[in-house]
Amino acid sequence: MLRKIITTLLLLPLAAQAQSIDCDKSCLETIAGQYRAAYLAHNAKALPLAAKVRYSENFVEMPFPDGTWDTITRELGPAQTLSDPVTGNIGIYTAIMQNDTPGFLAIRLHVNGNRIDEIEHVISTKRNLSSPPTPIGDASAYVHDPVINEMVPVERRLTREQLTAHAHGYFNTLEHNNGEIRGTCFAPGAIRRENGLLFTDIEGGFKSGRYLFNNRVRRWPVLVDEQRGVVMARGFIDHKGVLDDYKLTDGTPQKSVFREPQTWGFLEMFKIKDNCIASVVATFVQSPYYMRSPWNPQ
Repeated sequence: MLRKIITTLLLLPLAAQAQSIDCDKSCLETIAGQYRAAYLAHNAKALPLAAKVRYSENFVEMPFPDGTWDTITRELGPAQTLSDPVTGNIGIYTAIMQNDTPGFLAIRLHVNGNRIDEIEHVISTKRNLSSPPTPIGDASAYVHDPVINEMVPVERRLTREQLTAHAHGYFNTLEHNNGEIRGTCFAPGAIRRENGLLFTDIEGGFKSGRYLFNNRVRRWPVLVDEQRGVVMARGFIDHKGVLDDYKLTDGTPQKSVFREPQTWGFLEMFKIKDNCIASVVATFVQSPYYMRSPWNPQ
C-alpha cells in the first residue's frame, strides 16, 4: 500500500502538467525542428515564443536567450525528438560543438497555444564533468538506437501510467543498488548511452550491485511519448560520499569512486518495448551536492 501511495505521489508532477492544447504531435515536432534551427543560427526571434518564456541551463534559470545560445557553432549527427501532446512537452537529444568543445545536449520545451513558454537545457562537456565517474562519448560518432523511433501499434501501447512506472522502477533499482531489480525489467540486449558513451548489459550491471554508492535518486517524469513508448524524466543522483569499501553481489571487493558529497543532474529517456526497458539515453552533468531544479523547487 505504501509503495502504491509513493508511486501515485511521484506521478503527480507529470499529471499536473496535463492540459488541453491545440498543438498535436506533428505540430510539436515541427516546433522542435524550428527550435534546433533557430538555436544553431543564434536567432531567437525566429521562434514562436510566448510573451513570457522561462529558460534554464544545467538547472540554473536565466534570461532567454543566454548560455549556449551564444556559443553553439554546429550540431553533430542526427537529433532524437520526442513529443507529448497531452502535456505539450517536447524532448530533444543531440550533440553540439561550441567552437572546439564537443558536448551532449538534452532539451525540454513546453508549448502552450502553439508557442514555447518553457525551455530547459542540460549540456554536458568534458569541462563540466570534473569528478568521477566521468562517462562521456565521442560526439563526432553520435548515434541513436534505432529502436527508440519504432512506433508502437495502438493495440500494444502501454498506458502513460505503465510507461512511467518503468522509469520509476529503473530509478528505484539505481538507488541503493544492491542487485535487486525493482519495479521494471530489461529487454534482451538492452543498452544505455550516458553522454554518448555506450553501456551494454545494463541489467547485469544492476544485478552486480556496482552502483551501491547512489544514495538518493530524485526524479520527475516530464514527458510520455505514447506512440514511441518512451518516457523522459528530469532528476538528480545524490552521492553522499560516505561509502568506502563494499562488495559486488559476487563478492568482488570494490571501493567507491565518490569520496565527497556530489550530485549528477540529468534528463534521461527510456524506450519501453514488450513491457520492458529496451534502451536508455541520459544526458547528465555534475551539479553541486543536492542541486535543485527551478522546475522542481521542492
